[in-house]
Amino acid sequence: MALALFDLDNTLIAGDSDHGWGQFLVDGGYVCKVFYKEQNDKFLSDYVAGELNIYEYLKFTLGFLGKTSFAQLSEMRDEFMKNVIKPMQLPKARALLEKHRGAGDELVIITSTNSFIAQPICYMLGVKDIICTELVTLNGEFTGAVNGVVPFREGKVTRLKLWLSKTDACLHNSWFYSDSINDIPLMQIVSNPVAVDPDDKLHNVAKDRDWKIISLRK
Repeated sequence: MALALFDLDNTLIAGDSDHGWGQFLVDGGYVCKVFYKEQNDKFLSDYVAGELNIYEYLKFTLGFLGKTSFAQLSEMRDEFMKNVIKPMQLPKARALLEKHRGAGDELVIITSTNSFIAQPICYMLGVKDIICTELVTLNGEFTGAVNGVVPFREGKVTRLKLWLSKTDACLHNSWFYSDSINDIPLMQIVSNPVAVDPDDKLHNVAKDRDWKIISLRK
């Protein structure tokens, strides 16, 4: 059984769910529109450029979760999934997942997006195994803090190795699909790295290293 790893945002869905959540908060009037949108867009630009300070970003994005009741957040997330995430679905992404599932591969989505946002998207895609940013809760409410290593850049490798240590899976004949230059550390250790609708920096690296480049949008 081969291991098939997938990034989430802009790989399996046509957009960034973390940024989309921030824009959802802005559009819904839950946050200061001018300031929050400016910061949200700046963090996305930093991410695309491969220059994101993930801890500053998490402090920014998790602040709202830490001061809002889980009951309210759950209602908001249902609306977010319906109006923002479902339109981002890609038929070719589902077909790719089914191709690996049909081959008997073990499917895992590995993303730096936090569990509150990422888990329902993975369930929507039919993938049960997920490695994501885990959040601290207290009495059923989010504290705004992160639990453990954030799966971002080298952190994805660290979290994957921890996951592998608890399973029978291995990296022999493994696959990893991603759109982002930030995922180079993980792409370098799998057997079959695949650039999916890659950003400019990853596209150049993939060409130089003769990695496969595909599109799930065209």
